[in-house]
Amino acid sequence: MQPRPDHDHNTAGLTPTHLLAVLLPLLLLYFTFRFLDLTPGLLTPSVIRDIIFGRPRSRSRSPNLSSTSNSNSSNPTTNSIPPYFSLHRAIASYDAYPALALAEHAAMQRSYARLTYAHRRTGYALGYTRKLEGLRRAEEVNAGVLRAVAGLARVQFAWGEGGDGEGGERGEGGMGLWAMMKWVMWREEDVRPDVGRVREAMKHFVRDWSEEGKEERGKIFEPILRVMRQSEEEGRKGEKVLVPGSGLGRLAWEVAELGYDTTAIELSYFMTLAFRFLLSPQTTQTPNQHTVHPYAYWFSHSRSSTNTLRGISFPDVVPRLQNNFHLIEGDFLTHNPSQNASYDYVVTLFFIDTSTNIISTLEHIYALLKPGGTWINLGPLLWTGGAQARMELSLEEVLELAETVEFRMAGEEDEVRRRRTVECEYTADRTAMMKWLYQAEFWVATKPA
Repeated sequence: MQPRPDHDHNTAGLTPTHLLAVLLPLLLLYFTFRFLDLTPGLLTPSVIRDIIFGRPRSRSRSPNLSSTSNSNSSNPTTNSIPPYFSLHRAIASYDAYPALALAEHAAMQRSYARLTYAHRRTGYALGYTRKLEGLRRAEEVNAGVLRAVAGLARVQFAWGEGGDGEGGERGEGGMGLWAMMKWVMWREEDVRPDVGRVREAMKHFVRDWSEEGKEERGKIFEPILRVMRQSEEEGRKGEKVLVPGSGLGRLAWEVAELGYDTTAIELSYFMTLAFRFLLSPQTTQTPNQHTVHPYAYWFSHSRSSTNTLRGISFPDVVPRLQNNFHLIEGDFLTHNPSQNASYDYVVTLFFIDTSTNIISTLEHIYALLKPGGTWINLGPLLWTGGAQARMELSLEEVLELAETVEFRMAGEEDEVRRRRTVECEYTADRTAMMKWLYQAEFWVATKPA
């Protein structure tokens, strides 16, 4: 998490020598900008930060884990990742969640306290105060898991509590020279906590890695896995599969369990830090070791307080990266293996509608596939690019685009591969009074041999 200025912090440890050490690099940078004719944008704040302090380094890296789209690099904060999905913001959000959840709880208590005495008595008789206390306890359980996610991330990326890549040594009585200088260089980055994405990750713990999520994920995994099972088991070890937008990695893990050489790639550190928490023997050793209360914060559409506040244990199985299961943290569109046309399958689940440029996405899928390779897709068209989206196409237009890119769709005669609609939910609370159903589309397409 980025160091923040602390106005109440004791600065007695900041000596003139420290000040000089801070000012000299800043003066040097000023004169560099002022008097040298440099290409515009060459020395951005992020580049200057990397030059002076180096980039955060990941400790104890698995050979099957890469933090960029380029497997030759070990930089975990690749420029291809937007700031709203960045490592800095994700750690800040996981760290801040307990305090923010506590503040939400306090606001609910204040709202209840503004009721008249008679209405508070009625609320007490209904058990509303017990419900608020249950929410507080549930958020304490959530806080324990989320702090552990953030703590593991700081260890793996060699960051101290102050967010510095070298472990953050601090002088007694002072904020620490390195922490202060790094705050100066990192202040241009947006690290405001994003509670919504942390809550999304908790729901993904349930959807991907709990017994409760089995039915939901089964509806969307099974059409894909049926296609993957068509290949002879003996030949699967030599076939490579790419799963972009892999989230917490359950689908990619299931594909790897079938014997395929599988690579998961995910852009958001909110997702990959949660997945790392499951992958690491430091934090997850046994099935159902952890518990979260992912729906506790949302009292709407609730059939009972017991349902809303319930805890859900995870993981139902303990995942590990293996020789045939790899994770890349980065942007799918910048993923360029040593040679294109290197995958036998590209599997996209609830992914293509996250594209800001759907043409680039389909062209890149095509380029990554070997001749005769297979693209399997299942998902809706809930375009999430917002103002950044270049185009928002209908299903008819997406299918026409796939043909333009030269994909060949499987015909109706193949029961396993035929195009069809799959009605499904996504990270849903199965006990709630509201259901959001997707009419997701499934298809299998091939690149001509």
